[in-house]
Amino acid sequence: MKGRMSVVSTGPGDQGNLTPRVREELTESEVIAGYGTYLDQIAAFLEGKEVISTGMRDEVGRCEAALKRARAGKRVCLVSGGDAGVYGLAGLMLELMTPEECIDLLVLPGVTSATACAALLGAPLIHDFAVISLSDLLTGTELIEKRLLLAAEGDFVTVLYNPRSTKRRRLLEKAAELFLEVRSPQTPVGLVRNAYREEQRVEVILLEELKANTWVDMRTTVVIGNSRTFTSGGRMITPRGYRTGTDR
Repeated sequence: MKGRMSVVSTGPGDQGNLTPRVREELTESEVIAGYGTYLDQIAAFLEGKEVISTGMRDEVGRCEAALKRARAGKRVCLVSGGDAGVYGLAGLMLELMTPEECIDLLVLPGVTSATACAALLGAPLIHDFAVISLSDLLTGTELIEKRLLLAAEGDFVTVLYNPRSTKRRRLLEKAAELFLEVRSPQTPVGLVRNAYREEQRVEVILLEELKANTWVDMRTTVVIGNSRTFTSGGRMITPRGYRTGTDR
């Protein structure tokens, strides 16, 4: 490759959660490629750059365009929300590259939704946890339901990405049903919408209330506690197992 290709992670979308290394790479790049919403979040870095912007479902076209510019000799940043290696574009870029190009790809980590939302909720991810996307665009519904059931039976704290869209509502209801089969109705469930952005909303409800919830959408992350997760002062806490004077 004549140029330089990097995939950078922008975190939950606020400037405060951009890592210094990502800031440096964005500043030094000649070309920045990304989904429009993510580019808007880093508008301060776009001045004087060539910008490649594509729609939500044109991830392949976006990556191909960015790779073409790097092969032509440009220093290119492909922007991925959250962490590029967690439901992000690092994997797709590597699939499109030759083995020789893969060696030189720079992937910069960021704050993914699970950890960003966990920090707002308290400390729900202190023990083993699973992350499952409820989007059925790239994964079949039967496989998603199987993974939900196994996470519930394994007593994992479970983080749900893309829980509900305008057309897809049933999978979140199914998740609530599956977890209620093996977990107490009083299990804490954290809901975080627009983490660290305008209109941020953070609530902790009970598992028995999840199915009837009306405001959870694609911008929301759902965190279902395990059998030992509890709340204190409105915060979710999953014990790691350390002995304290308040052991339950």
